[in-house]
Formats: sequence, C-alpha cells, structure tokens
Amino acid sequence: MAAAVGRIGHEERLSTVDHLQELRGRLIVSVAVVAVVFGFCMWQNHALLNLINKPLAHETQKQVKAGDGPLGATYTVQRSALALGTQLGGVVAALQAPKSGISPATRASIAQAKPKIDEAIKRLRAAPTGDKPVTLGIGEPFTTTITVTLIFALIISLPILLYQLYGFLLPAFSPDQRRIATPLMLAIPFLFIAGVLFGYFIVLPAAVRFFQNFNSGQFNVLVQASQYYKFAAVTLLAMGLVFQVPVGILAATRAGIVSTHQLRHNRRYAIAACGAVAALLPGDAITLLLETVPLYMLFELSVLIARFVDRRDLRRATAAAAAGGQPPASSDAS
Repeated sequence: MAAAVGRIGHEERLSTVDHLQELRGRLIVSVAVVAVVFGFCMWQNHALLNLINKPLAHETQKQVKAGDGPLGATYTVQRSALALGTQLGGVVAALQAPKSGISPATRASIAQAKPKIDEAIKRLRAAPTGDKPVTLGIGEPFTTTITVTLIFALIISLPILLYQLYGFLLPAFSPDQRRIATPLMLAIPFLFIAGVLFGYFIVLPAAVRFFQNFNSGQFNVLVQASQYYKFAAVTLLAMGLVFQVPVGILAATRAGIVSTHQLRHNRRYAIAACGAVAALLPGDAITLLLETVPLYMLFELSVLIARFVDRRDLRRATAAAAAGGQPPASSDAS
C-alpha cells in the first residue's frame, strides 16, 4: 500500500528497502488507476474516436462537398444521381395521374416501382461520407483504437499520477521547500489540461485545415488513421507542455535564476518567443494571432504570480526582521 502524502517526515531516515517499498506501492496504485481508466476509455472508445476525429471530419467534409479527391468525385456523382432521381420521381408522379392517358396495367407497374425510386432518392439525399481516417493494415483499426484509448487514459490519469510522484518526492523537501513546491506541483496537471484543451479547440483544427488544403488539388487526399492520431497526440502533448510556462517561470524566480524585475523589463523577448512558438505551429495569420495571444497571457500571468509571491516573502521577511530587531533583506519585487 502506498504511503499517504506527508506520512513520511522530512527528518525521518529510511533505508533503501523502505524507499523501494514505498516506490513499489505508489507504482502499483498508478498502474491500477491507469488500468481502470483505460478500461473505461475502452468502453467509450467510439465516443473518444468521434471526439478526436471532429477536426479532421470538418475539413474532409468541406473537401468532399467541393468535389476534391476520390471522395469528392463520388459525392459529385451522388448529387448528379440525386438530380436525375428527382426528375424521374416527377415523371413517375405525372404518369400516375388519372389523366395521364396510360393503361391501368402500366399505372399499376409504375406504382410498384415508385417506392423503390423514393427509397433511392432518400439514400442519395444523405450527407457525404468519408469524414473518417482510413486504415490500410488488417490490424490497424484495433491498434489505433488501443493507442487512442491509452492516450486518453494517460491524460485523464495524469492528476493522480502526479499526486503519487509528489507524494514520493515530498519527504525530501524541507518545510520551506515544500511550501514552494506544493503550488507548483498542484498547478502542473491543471495547466496541462488547459494546454490540451487549447490545442484541441485552436491548434489542431488550424493544423488540420492547413495540411488538408495545402496543394490539395494535386493529390487525392486520404488521411491514414495511425498517422493522424499520432499527429494529433503530438500536437496536444506539445501544447500541454507549452502551458507549463508559468510553472517554469515561477520555479526560476523562486530559485533565484531570474528576477521578476528582469522578466518585466524583457517583455519584448517574451513576445518574440511566443510568436516564434506560434509560427512553428501550422495555420494562417489569424491562427497565428489566436495562438500568440494566449501564450503571451500565460507569460504575463506567470510574472504577476511571481511578483505576488516575492512581495509576500518580502512582507514576511520584514515582519520577521522587525520582530528580531534586524533590517529586512532587500528584494526587487517592487
């Protein structure tokens, strides 16, 4: 059984065997959580696949309706057949009229054929298909489903996994270090989830739109499932990591590597860095702006948090110095 967070004190001394036992317990809990979440995700794999397919489906539908590629050619034939079927339905309705002048036997034959014509027209009115990625290997539907399920399971399990990691590392921190590390560790999963959501709603659709329409007139574009899911996973993971910027900045300021004064006076470099990161992601000028602004807002939020923490520490140091009759330590938080 894994030890609860904070169960082992900073002053306690454990043997190597004790550390390994605690590590084993926490690994067992982590694996069990991932297994349970994986089972749930596998149960809901159709919903997960539809969720991750939405950005691709939107762009594919646009290409199909425009008549591009083999799917678009098929849809064009379908629309032509629908127009012809609609005209044929009108002719049949006219022939069925009592004053059409045809014999009752012919009218009866037409009446038998009309339901089939109506059913065919109904099928031709269906929305265009081909909005899902294609598979090439005999086992690819299974392997890609497992891959997508595992990715979602890891993302959902991330807070508990980080909690177990934090619980294992916590005894090594002194009380002061623990007070600094706790907010950082708690912020990591929330920022990661925010980055994944930003990547799903902003970055991934822009990337799919860019790559699907790039020189598409020269290719028959069919997206392979395994490649698309790998691309989507890398994109979402990258945005989740990018959104860890506040944690990195706050850790750097707390460690004394950089000060909030330096960060505030070098905003132009932060803007350039955010623009460079956004430029590396596929998309147009509007997408570039949509990606740059949130990244820069993350930087400003990080500076505000670091400045708040510095001022809080300064107030505490001032109060402690006043109580002890010593001058407070200087700070650049102002």
